[in-house]
Amino acid sequence: MIVVLAGGTGAAKFLCGLVQVVNREDIYVVGNTGDDAVFFGLHISPDLDTICYTLAGEVNSATGWGLANETWHAMDTVARYGGDTWFHLGDRDLGTHLYRTARLREGAQLSAVTEEIAEAWQIGVDLVPMSDYPVRTYLELLDGTEVPFQDYFVKLRHSVPVESVTFRGASQAQPTNGILEAFSAAERIILAPSNPIVSIGPILAIPAVRNALEKYRDKVRAISPIVAGAALKGPADRLLRELGHEASVVGVAGLLADVADTLVIDEQDAALAKSVSGLDVKPVVTNTVMSTPELAKKLASVVIDC
Repeated sequence: MIVVLAGGTGAAKFLCGLVQVVNREDIYVVGNTGDDAVFFGLHISPDLDTICYTLAGEVNSATGWGLANETWHAMDTVARYGGDTWFHLGDRDLGTHLYRTARLREGAQLSAVTEEIAEAWQIGVDLVPMSDYPVRTYLELLDGTEVPFQDYFVKLRHSVPVESVTFRGASQAQPTNGILEAFSAAERIILAPSNPIVSIGPILAIPAVRNALEKYRDKVRAISPIVAGAALKGPADRLLRELGHEASVVGVAGLLADVADTLVIDEQDAALAKSVSGLDVKPVVTNTVMSTPELAKKLASVVIDC
């Protein structure tokens, strides 16, 4: 079994490579739910849905999230009424959120609903939320304002400086049933190339998850989402700097050293391999930029074999 801790778009792209080298039924994905939010009364799980849509071959390739061939009639109607539409949901995507919300209100656990959605899209891998307990990512901005993740990422376009990040509910949360057993049985545990602070961070903030990964550190492989000092997508590089870390593979290694034995870094960062080693993290140098499905497959092969 291969276990993957995953955020959204970067993780989904990596998983598309992984399913080319590992049987889907042997892949167990633990998805971040710190980004979850409620809009229009609906429970949204952006990272879980991005993974699901991508592995189903239905993701909007232009954005890396949402569904392909989407229409926007519902949001247009909300806008007609003067409603707030900064969090834009497509018509097909709304169906997912309607179903999830209805099932949760019936008393179903998020893990059970996620399994139902994944089965409906026939993605073939086990996809589970990190916890059935609510954990939410909040960011304190430099001006003292505290905002939930989606406000920071979407509404404010992650363009404002951040003072700190907290994961509300994480200290009391328990991992979804089966996660700790999957860690124990796994041949490899992979930290996908997701933002280490706001995508992988919420998962690691659950005490039982971090404790288990520290125990199984020798089989944990992380992939740096930072290449040549910059994030390929999103604010990971800025968040690292703003929170006092080096915006490089060295900064990523420092954040993950307690739980990851190995960090896979891009060829452009080969000169920093020695500094990564100095943090008691083994560096593996390869091409980590997944610009094609074939390159994603090659990266997955390297991570499995290293």
